[in-house]
Amino acid sequence: MADTDTSVPGPEAAGAETPAAQTDAAAASPDPTAELAREAADLKDRLLRSLAEMENLRRRTEKQIDDARVYGIANFARDMLAVGDNMRRALDAVTPELRETADTAVKALIEGVELTERELLKVLEKHGVKKLEPLGSKFDPNLHQAMYEVPEPSVPAGTVVQVVQAGYTIGERVLRPALVAVSKGGAKAAAPPANDNAGEQMSEDGNQKSDF
Repeated sequence: MADTDTSVPGPEAAGAETPAAQTDAAAASPDPTAELAREAADLKDRLLRSLAEMENLRRRTEKQIDDARVYGIANFARDMLAVGDNMRRALDAVTPELRETADTAVKALIEGVELTERELLKVLEKHGVKKLEPLGSKFDPNLHQAMYEVPEPSVPAGTVVQVVQAGYTIGERVLRPALVAVSKGGAKAAAPPANDNAGEQMSEDGNQKSDF
């Protein structure tokens, strides 16, 4: 008769996991805390991006509103400049002799045109349109348009010596460049004065070096 094996099977035989297997299983399963942290970071990043986009949109919208408020009348103002040009031409056609010899009605008419021109410029300036005063200044291609050159040795070359048609700006933009005549053949711009202190300092340095 054969002996019966009554021994109790060990943990491995019973299918129980070893400590090493338990550690591997724990490492393989995702950490709920880390997963929540990643989701929170992702949501925070999306939120910050959305806030940045909304801020950029707000700034662009504000700029568009400001530009529309400042430059929305540009076309209308440009058309009104022609009215002012015509009034100026009418006033320039009146010579000083004609003013003196004109009767009371004509003088009143001239004064009325002058008053209307001043009022027009005042209203334009109220809405951001300003007249350029380039006479005697250096030619600026961003603000002026040269029509011709005039020999004028008394001023440096490139100086505006005559304004053919007034120019205007609106806000920070040029509404209409000034048509000007520019001098040529004049004296060159004065060179910056020499630095006397630098010369004295060099002399002192030279004296100090000679002492050594």
